[in-house]
Amino acid sequence: MTKPNLQVALDNNTLASALADVREVGPIVDIVEAGTILILQEGDQAVKALRALFPNKTVIADTKCADAGGTVAKNMADAGADWMTCICSATIPTMKAAAKEIGEIQVELYGNWTKEDAQSWLDAGISQAIYHQSRDALLSGGSWGEKDLNKVKTLVDMGFRVSVTGGLKPEVLPLFKGVNVYTFIAGRAITQAADPAAAAQQFQDEIVRIWGK
Repeated sequence: MTKPNLQVALDNNTLASALADVREVGPIVDIVEAGTILILQEGDQAVKALRALFPNKTVIADTKCADAGGTVAKNMADAGADWMTCICSATIPTMKAAAKEIGEIQVELYGNWTKEDAQSWLDAGISQAIYHQSRDALLSGGSWGEKDLNKVKTLVDMGFRVSVTGGLKPEVLPLFKGVNVYTFIAGRAITQAADPAAAAQQFQDEIVRIWGK
């Protein structure tokens, strides 16, 4: 079992604030993400800026693409993204078109999806999935628990590299002990902390404590 990655999600409203945050935590995290909100506000300039700052890190464009996969993926790849996300409701042709242009996509799981849906993504050559507790659901009182863990385990057992996100805090990570999580994605818990670098390091320390180096 390998050590999970730590990814920072930059869902800032401005590129300036995103860059201020990522300059503090970029050296600590493994993956940097231009979040959906940031891309909607700043476009591909957000991806270009992250690639310029971190030429040797994985850069993700969280487009949550639902259509025009090939066009969106080419734009993100040209800007410097390694991967991008597609929403799980996108069609298989959309996902395949995106993957053809950018090399690899991540299916972001929201709402109702089935194991049969997941198998169809695997059959299409898509091997990354993001299990997501939605921001709005968490703000409405939702929390991480066994139901989430069981779904993550199912995806891992099917052969996906599974990233986990949605209001994560270091104290949630022990729930996933013994599970081969690919990446933990944290946003506000890092970027809105009083000391973002210390917050990112706390995540990394907890990951190492549970999974080892």
